[in-house]
This record gives sequence, structure tokens and C-alpha cells, in this order.
Amino acid sequence: MTKTKAFSSVWDAIADTPEQAANLQARAELMRQIAAIIKAKDWKQADAATHCGVTQPRMNDLLRGRVSRFSLDALVNIATALGRRAHVELEVA
Repeated sequence: MTKTKAFSSVWDAIADTPEQAANLQARAELMRQIAAIIKAKDWKQADAATHCGVTQPRMNDLLRGRVSRFSLDALVNIATALGRRAHVELEVA
């Protein structure tokens, strides 16, 4: 019988290190918020891509949640292009 391992988050389960898990979680949250802004504005992918300064295929990757294809830098740049500022907050673990 195999022993089941419990994780505190899905990011901890798929990442090799706590640092990778934190980075994945931050990128996913930024992507979620950017996607929500785009949805609220009722933009098509091509429109969103133009406003964000990226290509339509890149916007498709973002809206489909392909976290591994984006760095934190790229997501901060996209948020800035939307007139938003990213805010980083450290929590006590």
C-alpha cells in the first residue's frame, strides 16, 4: 500500500521547492487578476493583446492559465500596460 502525501497547496504539490511554489502561486494570481480585468472590459483576445502590448497567441496563453509561459516580470509589464500596479506583500510563514 502506498502512503498518501498531503500538501498545503496545489503549488506545493507540483513544485520541486518552496521557492518555485511561491513563484508559481504569485504568477497564477497575477494572471487571474489580469484575466478578470480583460473580462470586465469585455475585450476579445486581439483587443486585449493590443492593449497589453503582446501578441494574440501570447494573450491566449495568459487567458488559458499557462503559468509556465510567463515570468513575474512579463506579468507586471502586462498589468502596467493595463494601467495597474502590481503590489507584493510578504506574509509570515
